[in-house]
Amino acid sequence: MDVAYLRAHPQNLDRLIEHQRIRTTPLPGGDTCRAERLTLDDGSSVFAKSLLQAEPGFFASEVAGLRWLGDHVPVPEVIAGTESTLLLSWIEPGASTPAAAEDLGRSLAALHASGADAFGAVWRGWIGRLPMDNSPASSWPEFYAGQRVIPFVRQAVDAGRMTVADAVVVERALDHIGNVGVPVEPPSRLHGDLWSGNVLWSAAGPAYLVDPAAHGGHRETDLAMLALFGLPHLDRVFSAYDEAAPLGLGWRERVGLHQLHPLAVHAAMFGAGYGARAAQLARRYV
Repeated sequence: MDVAYLRAHPQNLDRLIEHQRIRTTPLPGGDTCRAERLTLDDGSSVFAKSLLQAEPGFFASEVAGLRWLGDHVPVPEVIAGTESTLLLSWIEPGASTPAAAEDLGRSLAALHASGADAFGAVWRGWIGRLPMDNSPASSWPEFYAGQRVIPFVRQAVDAGRMTVADAVVVERALDHIGNVGVPVEPPSRLHGDLWSGNVLWSAAGPAYLVDPAAHGGHRETDLAMLALFGLPHLDRVFSAYDEAAPLGLGWRERVGLHQLHPLAVHAAMFGAGYGARAAQLARRYV
């Protein structure tokens, strides 16, 4: 069995990789899916991710996002997929370097500049195992507040993972979203879940983007998510981006506003202090 065989027989993918792979190496880092490196009969490797009882369209949305992004930034090749399994080309990990970080900044600028038809996407949205509403919206403030933050804040409150008081602060900040200087721009083509764990530094040089929640949004959102949990050489990424596609005045002061989305998602999924952190950031914009 080799990659060509897997690509030619996607309908049998689950059975083939269960019975004919020669070595499986579990990989760390996945909160939602099981991740493995599969070494095939010919010695080549592929990346496999699987999720038992995945919702219909779960992996199809990821495939659509990867292909939508792939014309503009390095992403793994989609080899084959089913409702419960996705095979991608294996990217040999490497060290982050200043040069690769600058290339990433320029690639993100090109990606965002390629644009989107609307705020949202034509495929169903997912972040982790949580569904997201990708219905097209007429403006970014409407889309961001109503489809990226408030639904997850309310899920977190309903699950007892965020206090009502913290939720009120976040929603009050969103009421002022039009008054904080976010530039009015056409929809940008976003990765949508661009934390550091979804940037794969490759041995070949470029950084690959993985595990997208791709949609049309505001370009500052991708950059703010990169800053949320830190990234090697982040200042190089930002400098190269800003040189290629200058950012609006005061964009760094708006980072916290754009981080309300991932923090609300984390509060809904994990609880802990994410809801309180979201409220702390939101107070800057009330």
